[in-house]
Amino acid sequence: MGWGDTAPPNSSMAGGVGRCFQAFNASAGRDPAQPSIASPWFSTAFGLIGLCSNLFALCALLSSSRQLPSRARSSFLVFLCGLVITDFMGLLVTASVIVSYHFIKFTWVKVDPGCHLCNFLGFSMVFFGQCPLLLGATMAGERFFGINHPFSRSTSISKRRAWSIVGLVWGFSCLVGLLPVLGLGRYTLQYPGSWCFLTLLPDTGDVIFCLLFALLGIFSVLLSFIFNTVSVVTLCRVYHDRESVQRRRDSEVEMMVQLVGIMIIATICWMPLLIFIVQTVLQQLPASGRIQTLPMETQKLLLIYIRMVTWNQILDPWVYILFRRA
Repeated sequence: MGWGDTAPPNSSMAGGVGRCFQAFNASAGRDPAQPSIASPWFSTAFGLIGLCSNLFALCALLSSSRQLPSRARSSFLVFLCGLVITDFMGLLVTASVIVSYHFIKFTWVKVDPGCHLCNFLGFSMVFFGQCPLLLGATMAGERFFGINHPFSRSTSISKRRAWSIVGLVWGFSCLVGLLPVLGLGRYTLQYPGSWCFLTLLPDTGDVIFCLLFALLGIFSVLLSFIFNTVSVVTLCRVYHDRESVQRRRDSEVEMMVQLVGIMIIATICWMPLLIFIVQTVLQQLPASGRIQTLPMETQKLLLIYIRMVTWNQILDPWVYILFRRA
């Protein structure tokens, strides 16, 4: 009983299953290329490595936050901690469903006829995908103002305010992820039948939600790039000034190295997927809804790009682990 046994929805059964199954080409389960591109060991290995990496980084962060007197450094560690928690929970939630599917081989239509599990998994993919990009842009903005306008605030951001900002990012990402549940777009089962994500079909609601998700992610990456570039230029210009402030600037350089590393990883891992989503939905617009399922090549590319995104959650914690003076 596996995803290859799930019959493609047709007119006789479309009313009996949720909308999340109506865009999935179940006949792809008989594709001989499936074992190489959709092996369950990908999900299992990525999940275990990512969880261990983020747990290690979280322990290091908690230890460092108790020892550093610098308020600016403390607020930066709060943002980093929020990022690590987000990556850890994202891997834990999504992997628990996807890996369970691969080893149990349950039939989605029978287990989840109302699409509740699929909607939850799709929401998790969007929420835990959007949060790191927004947190990266938030961290870049905080460092930009801290380095370029150090006297515009009487004090640095406190830990409580930093956690409040992290909470706002989580809340905004949650709102974006709930849009398909509220009626804008939909989450559908994706190749090879083990996960759910936004729908890359030329339906009006799907197109709007896909573009919102992709453009918001692209905007976050570009904003991070602008903020970080200006901050790095400023640091390079003043780094060799008076020795009395050398230690503080060493800490700022350390933070910027970590931030630039996070930005580079996010750009490499996320931009291919975000650009692919925009290109796919815009190219299909002339079809005006006549396309009911994605071509198999498009489904495979989407799976490959999602694999790349997973590396973002795995590599993020190692940026802090490897690029810290301690």
